[in-house]
Amino acid sequence: MARESFDKEIQFLRILALAGGAYNRQQLADRLGISVHTYDKTLRNLKNKIESLQPQLAEEQSLTLSEGLRYSYYETADPLLLLLFRGKSLKASESLRLSMILTQLQHQQLTAKELIERCGDQFPDGETLPDEKTIRGDLKYLEEVGVIVRTGAERPYRYRGARDLIDSLSDDELLDLYDYVDVMSNTQLPSVQGYMLRDNLKRALRNRDIAAHSDPAYIYKYHYHSRILDEAHLHTIFQAITKRARLCFLYLSPKSSSRYASRNTNPLFHRESKGLRETVLPLRVIYDHQYGRWYLIGHNGRQGLMKFRMEGLTQIEEGEVVEEEIFQQRLMETLAEFEHSWVTDTRNPTKVVARFFNPEGGKVNFVLNRVKAQGQWGTVTMESESSFLYEIEVNGTSEIKPWLRSFGSSCEVLQPRSLRQEFIKEWKEIAAYYEPESIREDI
Repeated sequence: MARESFDKEIQFLRILALAGGAYNRQQLADRLGISVHTYDKTLRNLKNKIESLQPQLAEEQSLTLSEGLRYSYYETADPLLLLLFRGKSLKASESLRLSMILTQLQHQQLTAKELIERCGDQFPDGETLPDEKTIRGDLKYLEEVGVIVRTGAERPYRYRGARDLIDSLSDDELLDLYDYVDVMSNTQLPSVQGYMLRDNLKRALRNRDIAAHSDPAYIYKYHYHSRILDEAHLHTIFQAITKRARLCFLYLSPKSSSRYASRNTNPLFHRESKGLRETVLPLRVIYDHQYGRWYLIGHNGRQGLMKFRMEGLTQIEEGEVVEEEIFQQRLMETLAEFEHSWVTDTRNPTKVVARFFNPEGGKVNFVLNRVKAQGQWGTVTMESESSFLYEIEVNGTSEIKPWLRSFGSSCEVLQPRSLRQEFIKEWKEIAAYYEPESIREDI
């Protein structure tokens, strides 16, 4: 069962990753919508998690959570996310029990009763020893997710860890697989599943006394921290879409002053939430590559098509299931609305025409290659040796504007006239900053 504090820790990390610790203690607590006491408790929990996975950090580097994020950029996302995701899906007692079962089954085959005896010998003092029914339930779950296998067809059944793939690989093959997963998890969407596989392979390398990072083949990652934190909701949303089930959640708009709302069961501490309670039929998930943002597209019987920034979703729960016919009807309506959307805009379609200039003297026309790769359904027409035209019909111009702007002087917007005028105004403002006599007084 998911812990309620998961939403809070996700928002806590998002603010730290975006602001780099720019807020003081009181400001950060206010921004999260929690008390300073809860802030201290959350910070202590997260620091404990970092220290448990990053013992190699020097003492001065582990002083603050924000420094932990900053000093190990290439390893930042996976330890924190792995801990958060595991903490989300498992209770503390489940985590202890399952890890002990998996440890016992790594190199031997045991029955449920033999497992109870082994666990009883090694269970920590003060912890309640699980009964046979609980252990059998855990074994059934672990077998379903594929981390253990049942051997033999006669009772009592014996179980062992599913290590066939790892054990059959040579050291070089295991390293190659690790490098491949490392690249994919740092470049593909979604990446959290890849981080979990990467972590398991790293453990397998460590068991063979092979250091995965002693001679790293690839040291890079291409993603935003905030985007990965939003992936927390993907599994729940995709599962609801598969079931055709509605989603109920509390939505805190990015424009809201607070980023988290607790679920207080004690009436003494009850207070009205600042968010909006929403119930929608989820239809699609959209990722904005330009800004690293996830969007949930859903339908509400009262308001019709609705769009939500995923970072504002908290307290997500599945609701009632709708008929397949209704789901398909809403989906077709949504796809028609989004036919000309650059990302999520559903306003009236507008034709955009831009002239792109080829790089001078370059062997590779990276401008043309990028337009072809990222220009979605737009068409390219070669105009001359030095330029080409790009035409596309999109809903509104606000979402395509950052992409066109990112080409700088290599792009000239021709249509629509309103967008061309916006670019002229922007470039004039920028040019004015560089006039010697117009140094900005507010800098």
